[in-house]
Amino acid sequence: MSDTPADALWKNFLGSSSSWYKKTIVAFLIINPVSLYLLGPFVTGWLLIAQFIFTLALALRCYPLQPGGLLAIEAVILGMTSPQMVFNETAANFEVILLLMFMVAGIYFMKELLLFVFTRILLSVRSKKLLSVLFSLVAAFLSAFLDALTVTAVLISVGVGFFSVYHKVASGKNLAQDDHDHSVDDGVHDLHRLDLEEFRAFLRSLLMHGAVGTALGGVCTLVGEPQNLLIATVAEWDFARFFVVMAPVSMPVLFAGLLTCYLLEVTGKFGYGAQLPERVREVLLDYQAQQETHRNNRSNARLLVQAVVAVILVAGLALHLAAVGLIGLMVIVLLTAFNGVVEEHQLGHAFEEALPFTALLVVFFAIVAVIHDQHLFTPVIDAVLAMGSDVRPAMFFLANGLLSMISDNVFVATVYINEVKAALDAGTISRAEFEQLAVAINTGTNLPSVATPNGQAAFLFLLTSALAPLIRLSYGRMVIMALPYTIVMGGVGLLCVSVFI
Repeated sequence: MSDTPADALWKNFLGSSSSWYKKTIVAFLIINPVSLYLLGPFVTGWLLIAQFIFTLALALRCYPLQPGGLLAIEAVILGMTSPQMVFNETAANFEVILLLMFMVAGIYFMKELLLFVFTRILLSVRSKKLLSVLFSLVAAFLSAFLDALTVTAVLISVGVGFFSVYHKVASGKNLAQDDHDHSVDDGVHDLHRLDLEEFRAFLRSLLMHGAVGTALGGVCTLVGEPQNLLIATVAEWDFARFFVVMAPVSMPVLFAGLLTCYLLEVTGKFGYGAQLPERVREVLLDYQAQQETHRNNRSNARLLVQAVVAVILVAGLALHLAAVGLIGLMVIVLLTAFNGVVEEHQLGHAFEEALPFTALLVVFFAIVAVIHDQHLFTPVIDAVLAMGSDVRPAMFFLANGLLSMISDNVFVATVYINEVKAALDAGTISRAEFEQLAVAINTGTNLPSVATPNGQAAFLFLLTSALAPLIRLSYGRMVIMALPYTIVMGGVGLLCVSVFI
């Protein structure tokens, strides 16, 4: 018996998502206008934030772009924000969008070099504790000079590369075969299933250590995170000055974060501690040996070109020669031109990873526009500014941290630094106190925000990447794995702000 038009429409709505999930989204869309009429825009705005977080939390059931996009469209229709405000928020973050469009695609064309380097690191360092600290430290160092999203894109590419190599062998395929779907476990032999799950747990922990590392390094320098540059511009700090004023907080937090990384691997708590199975190591060693036997002058030339472009990339980003996205576009041009990638369909694959997330980010900016238009954070800001000067830095750190867990930390930093600058211009606070509050704002938006994927763009990028479902990294699991880091980084950060700032 064929479906009725209504049945067909319901089956098409959000595709293969669970029926209860579809009903929940429909309920949200019905509740919001009722809430707006009965409770007003302020309460409805917070309700909308909770609903959007729900779509992020269940990203593995349905990509958040569709349900989140429906909520954003409804918010505009209900007048809680305007298309112009959504555009303004998007335009204000244009550098981030350019970064996602071009830098992530540029990293795609560098995968051969990345897999070459990281395979050697993975196979030469047998201690999981040392390997985890190394991953976190390298991610922190790179994020201090590059951008956290760029570093995360590298980690994702490496993770997908490792997983696809072993999954192919576990499914009885030859390493040389290209037509293998590593997202489906149906073909995995029973002998390899236990090792595959252990390998997933191993990659999950390694990737989370690396992702947290981007936050540890990102807080340290002017170019580490987008909001850092914004705060430095308002405070009129150059690269060296920014590092120095942040160091009393950022350096102790970096040490505490790396120590936490080590202790998590020692204890095996919160989803950490998984080892690289010996059979997986053997497969990766075979892959490495096979790659070496097939290496010729052309493949060596490709690696050389990628290495040279990698140096140009690091130099360009560290010296801030251009917007990160434009440097990414340059990377694409150089790598494709000198490695013979000249057909349109060859280029298309590079953009598949980042563009869905770019679209999701614009939807997120629509939610941020609602926050802005409905002044949802104003009561918190006013309450903190009304406190005494002795506790104000610590309260700013806490307020920024809590708000950044649920919102865009660039937006939170923008709101707070502008309010503090206005207070400085009005003579309400001194220049010395302004600098103290600027440090509290920067560290507050960068450190406690690791608690949730929506608090850190790098975390959200990892959660919604093609790698997350492969290694079974869900929103809830991410929050649990980030919890010890949140407590340590937030606690040490708050202590340092209270004592040293």
